[in-house]
Amino acid sequence: MKFFVDTAVISEIAELNELGMVDGVTTNPSLILKSGRNILEVTKEICDLVDGPVSAEVVATKAEDMIAEGRKLAEIADNIAVKVPLTWDGLKACKVLSGEGRMVNVTLCFSANQALLAAKAGATFVSPFIGRLDDINIDGLQLIADIRTIYVNYGYETQILAASIRTANHMSECAKIGADVATAPAAVIKAMANHVLTDKGLAQFTADWAKTGQKIL
Repeated sequence: MKFFVDTAVISEIAELNELGMVDGVTTNPSLILKSGRNILEVTKEICDLVDGPVSAEVVATKAEDMIAEGRKLAEIADNIAVKVPLTWDGLKACKVLSGEGRMVNVTLCFSANQALLAAKAGATFVSPFIGRLDDINIDGLQLIADIRTIYVNYGYETQILAASIRTANHMSECAKIGADVATAPAAVIKAMANHVLTDKGLAQFTADWAKTGQKIL
């Protein structure tokens, strides 16, 4: 499973990228706001830093305006994936932009029906939101499984990009289900290394080593 980091903060991307933990980046208007940066400037910097897809989201709501914004964003770099919402206008924009050979990430997906439409419209990625479904007592991981079943049934090439990931457990569950990509905040990706028994074992090893009075260096 590919790891995308869900942020527009350059330092967070750079740290994970150095470890080979970044296969791409996703951004959205909220993350751009949090970064405090100009969208075109920070997106170009991200594209220069990572080799994989970098999702940059349109803010228009009408198809023709989404298409115009998508073309503008795609000029930033070859690895831009234009991000459009899973609305009827968004699907229209997806069809046009994907037909022009551009990567398109259809976001804010909350149902298998929506994911099916995104695949039919030629989306490169579809982004089902796990955490936001969990927030309203709907199983977000089940949606990932349902989309995987449909895409396998019919050979759709659209990649499932699991989004709105809140926990390290979400990451491993998505991998078991067969999500192509999971995008998560840097803190969640780093939390995957944590385990109470690892901490306990390391503390014991450290204490025992100190008792030997030895040094390696």
